[in-house]
Amino acid sequence: MPMDARIASLEERHAALERRILDEDRRPKPNDGELARMKLEKLRLKEEMQRLRTSKPH
Repeated sequence: MPMDARIASLEERHAALERRILDEDRRPKPNDGELARMKLEKLRLKEEMQRLRTSKPH
């Protein structure tokens, strides 16, 4: 997969996780374990995007 396509895919997954986090957080009794898992995954995606952007040839 080309680098730009990989970054775009990661951005889409990151945005989808953000929406899921917001939805879960708005519930009357949010699942704290699930929220923590999703936030950790979102951070991992962000770090991966940053790593790819900094290693991308200009």
